[in-house]
Amino acid sequence: MENHNKTDSQSVQVPHLPLTGYYADEASRSRFVREMFDSTAEDYDRVERILGLGTGLWYRGQALIRAGLRPGMKVVDVGVGTGLVARQAVCIAGSADLVTGVDPSLGMMRNAKIPENVTLVEGRAEDMPFPDDHFDFLSMGYALRHISDLTAAFREFHRVMKPGAKLCILEITCPESRWGRFLLKTYMKGVVPTLALLVGNKRNTRQLWRYYWDTIEACVLPAQVIATLEASGFSGVRRHIEARGLSILAEYQATKPE
Repeated sequence: MENHNKTDSQSVQVPHLPLTGYYADEASRSRFVREMFDSTAEDYDRVERILGLGTGLWYRGQALIRAGLRPGMKVVDVGVGTGLVARQAVCIAGSADLVTGVDPSLGMMRNAKIPENVTLVEGRAEDMPFPDDHFDFLSMGYALRHISDLTAAFREFHRVMKPGAKLCILEITCPESRWGRFLLKTYMKGVVPTLALLVGNKRNTRQLWRYYWDTIEACVLPAQVIATLEASGFSGVRRHIEARGLSILAEYQATKPE
């Protein structure tokens, strides 16, 4: 998947082509994703613990530290969801007052388990309701595949970050080997949705986790994510792979130049 994910007129870069088994076209995607997360928010943390794959709270915290989060930094967590990354950001930054979460899904934020003074704001990665040069650190945990335009989102990230601020995007990517890809697909599209059906309370929970895999499989290549971050003005862009399991845990790290 290379440049065919861009339109010549507006340079929109979607993270993956439309998955028409779930929604009709790109224009329908954001509504579908918001409604799906709203309707399954109550089950999300329960099934995420089953999903596992080393992406628990400890791993999230270590990833934030590797990317440069330090005590006293002002943090925005984009796609905050139920607060799994934001909770670790609070522990590292040292105060809930320093952490803001933004998400288009009110249902997910209503189910967030976070310290009382974390600020939650309804908003989209591509159009965030914050002033320029406002945050010392920006994180996004496993939400890159659900935004509508990588270019617009990364430019917004750059805008709201202070000069010298650090960025950390957590993502799951497909293993390079055919065997590893087969194992992961079997687990995430077969085993996890079945377990979700057993432990979840909401009708759409099984669909959510099947969709989760399909977005991973269809997502643009890591090199394209890195190139888009660089084109958006970030420096020191790199992709760290956590060497455990199937080595699918990717951390995109970058800095807004001083």
